[in-house]
Amino acid sequence: MTVTTRFAPSPTGFLHVGNLRTALFNHLIAKKAGGQFILRLDDTDPERSKQEYADAIQEDLEWLGITWDRIERQSDRLDRYSEAADQLRAVGRFYEAWETPTELDLKRKKQLNMGLPPVYDRAALNLSADEQARMRAERGAGVWRFKLDQERIEWEDGILGPLSIDAGSVSDPVLIRADGQVLYTLASVVDDIDMGVTHVVRGSDHVTNTATQIQIMAALGAGHPSFAHHSLLTGPQGEALSKRLGTLSLRDLRAAGIAPMALLSLMARLGSSQPVVLAGSLEELADGFDLSQFGSAPTKFDENDLYPLTARILQETPLAAVAAEIAALGVPDQLAADFWNVARANITTKADLAPWWALFRDGAAPAVEAEDREFIMQAFGMLPDPPYDGETWANWTNAVKEATGRKGKTLFMPLRKAVTGQDKGPEMADVMRLLQKKPAL
Repeated sequence: MTVTTRFAPSPTGFLHVGNLRTALFNHLIAKKAGGQFILRLDDTDPERSKQEYADAIQEDLEWLGITWDRIERQSDRLDRYSEAADQLRAVGRFYEAWETPTELDLKRKKQLNMGLPPVYDRAALNLSADEQARMRAERGAGVWRFKLDQERIEWEDGILGPLSIDAGSVSDPVLIRADGQVLYTLASVVDDIDMGVTHVVRGSDHVTNTATQIQIMAALGAGHPSFAHHSLLTGPQGEALSKRLGTLSLRDLRAAGIAPMALLSLMARLGSSQPVVLAGSLEELADGFDLSQFGSAPTKFDENDLYPLTARILQETPLAAVAAEIAALGVPDQLAADFWNVARANITTKADLAPWWALFRDGAAPAVEAEDREFIMQAFGMLPDPPYDGETWANWTNAVKEATGRKGKTLFMPLRKAVTGQDKGPEMADVMRLLQKKPAL
């Protein structure tokens, strides 16, 4: 059996870290098994689905190196969903209902007041053919609901373990809206059957969906994939992440300079018993991926954890990989290697390169304490004009020490801050070698 997984986002917005978790897990399962990974666009909603979002989904996945074996669009498969709907009608598992949202809300409130679960009461099943015709005449087409067998639905979840849902506590799901739009629950089932999907990993908010989909698959004469439901992400303090997802889109993280492998390495281990290890490739992540190591507890995500990982990647990045970006800053070719060797140990993202080159090219705004001003003026007067070399710092500070009697921190720290505007950073011998102008107050 070929392992086949899928990622089925709706092209109604940009991908965020929660979407990535689902995409990555399914991709790694397929990659580890040498199977197939399908990108499936859930675009049955013509009003909300946009081509720009479909393009953005593909761009974001490509940025991360997450490739797919094939791409499918649900909007191309509407006829197939109609066939499945007819099949469900033929076996007596699909029925039309006409209640308005207000009527349904009143029913739910009445059931809650009586201490009953607020599920649909199946009133539409009791309508005669004449009553159904009258409802169509008065209200137009109704919604189509799947008739659940009111029994326990059980499966072995790949993360949560044995699960059991009482179908009697769940409303018969609407699979087709009154306007004819096929909803996710039906489209996803038909696609998973037709495309031979063997493993489905998605968020724990889909557990009830999974129960109903298992019954729909059985009604269509098919078995069901292996399901696993990962925990939902929260903020670092346990707060709901949904309120901040607008700032945690993959393109926002990309714009912030986060390295793809930093994001992938964190997401592949976050919420598991395995430590986060910076991987060198998706193949390496797949080899070490183990779904059984993940737990059910909400998983805290802090985007600040991505920056140290990105910094570590940059420290190990060769010049050739960033040469074009360094050249674009205006760094002369003969200085590129020295600049990168100095800068990469002192940056968090590539965005930090520009300020470092500005410092080396134009000099910094000196940070000088009032009591050090005369000392700095005297020291700057003893510094020759550039170019400087690897010995300039040592020679200069020795001369200043002899002339002023200062030594240790009282010598080196004021000079560092005067030259760079910072109280820490690269070795000053390396800084001097890259300075293009003589420092001045």
